[in-house]
Amino acid sequence: MRSVAGQAAAPAAGVGLDSARVRQALVQRLRQQGLRHESVLAALAQVERHRFVDSALVAQAYEDTALPIGWGQTISKPSVVGRMLELLCAGRALPLGRVLEIGTGCGYQAALLARLCREVYSIERIRGLHERARDHLRPLRIANLHLILGDGCGGYPSGAPYAGIIAAAGGAELPAAWLEQLEVGGRLVAPAEVRPGEQRLVVVERTARGWQRHEFESVHFVPLQSGVV
Repeated sequence: MRSVAGQAAAPAAGVGLDSARVRQALVQRLRQQGLRHESVLAALAQVERHRFVDSALVAQAYEDTALPIGWGQTISKPSVVGRMLELLCAGRALPLGRVLEIGTGCGYQAALLARLCREVYSIERIRGLHERARDHLRPLRIANLHLILGDGCGGYPSGAPYAGIIAAAGGAELPAAWLEQLEVGGRLVAPAEVRPGEQRLVVVERTARGWQRHEFESVHFVPLQSGVV
């Protein structure tokens, strides 16, 4: 095959899961489902999700499905990840400032956050997952991402205050530490149990007068737990 200039065209970059076309197809599906934030869509198009799942599951990496990552945890559906990032970023100048992620998991969302924020702290309570995320992320050499092994229920005071906090687990109450560690103008996005058996995405914004809370669609996340294991 030759280009219009008469010279041999370069081969397409990637023909399998490494191909940008695979990620663009996922982004297009998410756009059709209603995801509209262009910076979030661009991040989803750039970060290779298959590098964050077990080798036996890579064929499903670009389906809109949650996948097991070990220790009873999952990597969330791309549509849910995209929606939470959209809620975090909507109506705000990017990149955001310092952001805290509660629950690193396999590291996929942390890699996305690093493209949307100036600095990301990501805390994980399960040592095995923390180490696996570190292995996944090390080749990417993301300079503005810091991984922490610790109990996310208390947030991470050393990095506070935060322009944003995003959590990958939910309980009946949002920990007071998360709210206190938001800067004025900061935003928390997390699943929370709004009624027995009903979990929704919740957004809390800190204002000079206090906190404003908004509830969004139903979700299903693993329960928030304390302690390092």
